[in-house]
Amino acid sequence: MDDKRNIIMAVLLTGIILFGWPVLMETFFPDMVNKNEAVEQAEKTDQSSAAVANGTVPNGSDPAASMTPGAATPGADAGAGTIRTLPVVLAESPRLPIETPRVNGSINLQGARVDDLTLTDHRTGLEEDSPPVRLFAPSGTKNAYFSRFGWAGDGVALPDDQTIWTADKAKLTPESPVTLRWSNDTGQTFAITLAIDENYLITAEQSVTNRGENAIALKPYSLINRTRDLNNVPAGEASSWTIHIGPVGVFDGAANYDVDYENLAGEDPGFFTNMFGTSASAGTNSFDKDVSWLGFSDKYWLGAIIPVNNPKVVGKFRSGANDVFQAEFARENAQIIAPGKVLKTTTRLFAGAKETALLDTYKEQYDITLLDRAIDWGWFYWFEKPLFYLLNWLFQMVGNFGVAIILMTFVVRAIMFPIAQKQFASMAQMRAVQPKMKKIQEKYKDDKQKQQQEIMKLYKDEKVNPLAGCLPIFLQIPIFFALYKVLMLSIEMRHQPFMLWIQDLSAPDPLTPVNLFGLLPFDPPSFLAVGILPILMGITMHFQFKLNPQQMDPMQQQIFGLMPWVLVFIMAPFAAGLQLYWTVSNVLTIAQQKWLYSRHPQLKEQMAKDAEEKAKKAEEEKAAKAN
Repeated sequence: MDDKRNIIMAVLLTGIILFGWPVLMETFFPDMVNKNEAVEQAEKTDQSSAAVANGTVPNGSDPAASMTPGAATPGADAGAGTIRTLPVVLAESPRLPIETPRVNGSINLQGARVDDLTLTDHRTGLEEDSPPVRLFAPSGTKNAYFSRFGWAGDGVALPDDQTIWTADKAKLTPESPVTLRWSNDTGQTFAITLAIDENYLITAEQSVTNRGENAIALKPYSLINRTRDLNNVPAGEASSWTIHIGPVGVFDGAANYDVDYENLAGEDPGFFTNMFGTSASAGTNSFDKDVSWLGFSDKYWLGAIIPVNNPKVVGKFRSGANDVFQAEFARENAQIIAPGKVLKTTTRLFAGAKETALLDTYKEQYDITLLDRAIDWGWFYWFEKPLFYLLNWLFQMVGNFGVAIILMTFVVRAIMFPIAQKQFASMAQMRAVQPKMKKIQEKYKDDKQKQQQEIMKLYKDEKVNPLAGCLPIFLQIPIFFALYKVLMLSIEMRHQPFMLWIQDLSAPDPLTPVNLFGLLPFDPPSFLAVGILPILMGITMHFQFKLNPQQMDPMQQQIFGLMPWVLVFIMAPFAAGLQLYWTVSNVLTIAQQKWLYSRHPQLKEQMAKDAEEKAKKAEEEKAAKAN
């Protein structure tokens, strides 16, 4: 009866995991579920631009009107009223081209906005002819996203969204900075000198020259404004409890991940945010202590504004109508500019891919506090970053991230080899004392407390540590989680192929026998789309467990027997790189176990004896049932 009950419990547990896991994945790991659909969605978005050009997208209110500091609602904007195609919007105003080795785009001279940036090193899909990733897009387009530098003040005419600036050069390049100028009718000249490096950093020096008769008071500000349709977030781009996507910044020397789009919009931020609490509130969130930088983070991309040599600024995250969100900072107090004087303020704008080495370089070179934390490494960043650099170094050596993961698995297993030796020695000791344990259990079967006391005394007398065998498993957990974060967050891993059908190690294994590896014309649900790699992982884990000594508790033995096949379904939605790591680790563990068994023959003999006893017991039970 006990065995039947245990089997029923194991089956129920398996069913709960199989059918409950998809719900948990959708809730807590949305970036993993249907990862391949994120690429398809991106490709469809690019294809939809042509549809917009043909007039197939309905009109709507402009989603990206600028919210200037001090304004509670979005202000007026050029061309507001319709969502238009990108080529149409780009042709509506004079523009200054941007050309660098890694970025192409333009600056809108109407309003002096950096609002047209594509990252030429990164593609939306795996195909070579897929379009480059677009980061910034002008106001009036569907996914508007731009940055602007300006001034706030009273009693003086200031440049605004309608202002047409003049440029002193034909285009902005790393070798050729550009100065934009505009003058009002009362003697004030405003200038923005823009310089861009060969990567993703723009330096903007704002200056105001007062040639008027009276002093003026101004607050220079910088902002990033974007539209984010919270009801239609593409697959793989939603924030989760493991990866923060949305407003981010460093205030008072600490990275702040508390503010989500949902917080600002006044929506429910989710279970985990509610459980652990947040300092964010709907509408506006202000930070007036040591603002190092702030902006908007996607999984792989970042737009951030960074004050230079000016800690006395107030930073804010805002939300407005039509899913408009804004990150901004302005000087804490207005600056007095006397006649004949000049006020200068410098701001940096990062707009590009969150490449780990590049963020670290900017952090050190320009003393930008915790810029590397734009990547949400989490609590174990001290371990994850070295793991990333090890993996990246191996990749530089061999030129294939799949091979680099395999080599890293060898490194991890080599480091853990002494622990594995102790584990097997402990297992041998446990097997040696099992006959004595059985006697104690039989002697005190009616007194569980006394039984436990005697077993603990036996462990002490025989110098046996029953938990030693679990240590390698616990040590694998942070390694596995760190590798998960590295594969999911590092732009360096994005779209990296391994071999054959594995063309993106950051996405799940795409081939599944459920639809005969794509021969049948249907896509199975995510929890059934079990790829080849997770199946290999389950098979290798099954053989690994077969080499382990059998558990004394039948229930434990049944659970260990089912675990590999349950993990096949659990691991199916995860990145192929993780599945590859676990499979190779299992193979190395099997080889390691066989070698260690040769060093501990008593353990192998005890296993054979246990198997013989189990077979004999099964025969007896079968004979008893037959009678």
